[in-house]
Amino acid sequence: MAFGVREFELALLHRMRDVNAEKVEETLGLIGASRAELREAHAHWTRLAHAPRAPKGAAALRMALGPPPYRGRRAAGSLTCDVLRWPLPTWPGLAYEALAGPGGELWNQWFVRPSGAATPAFADLVPWGCVVGDVGASFPDAVQIDGPAPHHWTVDFRHDGRTHRARFVYGLLQRLERAPSRLF
Repeated sequence: MAFGVREFELALLHRMRDVNAEKVEETLGLIGASRAELREAHAHWTRLAHAPRAPKGAAALRMALGPPPYRGRRAAGSLTCDVLRWPLPTWPGLAYEALAGPGGELWNQWFVRPSGAATPAFADLVPWGCVVGDVGASFPDAVQIDGPAPHHWTVDFRHDGRTHRARFVYGLLQRLERAPSRLF
């Protein structure tokens, strides 16, 4: 079985289901995919990640998504990494970005807004409507925290005297909730 864009999107959705199951279920209906297909895509991607002869790092993304339509370079401390971006049909207006080191190993992978960070108002912080960079641009006091699982991020920020927690998977907003006020 080939592993292409649809399967890759389903593998991403599988991880997002941990935080926003309702949005994932809605999307499965829209793209005509079953839960079984979702599970199989995730299992297939996991098998590929652990198969000795399967492509790794950026090569695995190229295998699934094809050549990246955008390729650039970015400084990361004293090193320089390759920036690779692919548009994905389920998330128009965003791009899936991978930062790859000199040997093609992945340093990071997440959704970004290719035109640069937007500055959404608080009311615009809706699931799948913004990325980590957008929240940082709108709320300068935002603090990024590693999430509880791989590819999960948490961003805490203040708005109208309250502390909020934005939860992201692959850099895409999944849920906004009140955070413990002792954070700021």
